Amino acid sequence: MTKEPIGGHDGPYAAPLETAPQTVSSDWIDYNGHMNVAYYTMAIDQAIDRLLEDHLGIGEAYAAAAREGPYALQSHIHYLGEMLEGQTFHCRLRLLDHDAKRMHIFVEFINGQGGVAATCEQLLMNVDLEARRSTPYAASVLKRLDRMKADHAHLTPAAQIGQPIGIRRKS
Repeated sequence: MTKEPIGGHDGPYAAPLETAPQTVSSDWIDYNGHMNVAYYTMAIDQAIDRLLEDHLGIGEAYAAAAREGPYALQSHIHYLGEMLEGQTFHCRLRLLDHDAKRMHIFVEFINGQGGVAATCEQLLMNVDLEARRSTPYAASVLKRLDRMKADHAHLTPAAQIGQPIGIRRKS
């Protein structure tokens, strides 16, 4: 069983990473006439899959071969603008931090006019798929994570990073 990345590359990594453009499908529209929250989650999840597979080499093929893969521990989405049927979008991703078992990712959901329609901050953990418990990344994966974190370190932090959720009350 290999623990080495399958595909991906050792960097340098674009800062931020960007996905290919997509279009909001009619199937994604809810009774309010805009993109349903479930499809933001799906599109963001697919963008994270691209980061894992295409850049880090620890996506679906790696999970099948190494019998370990990413589990989402936390996800916090900010909806900042509506997306309507037929509108285009893409995602921008950055690695904020990582340790031996986890990575902290930030995703911006960019509308066709270049505005930020949503953001997602997510914490992932590497899990042994047989034991169903956390497990450290291989040294070669950690090397890639180190490089990506360094390549993304100069990006200006988005206002949504680390924000709590709750009702803000005026004093």
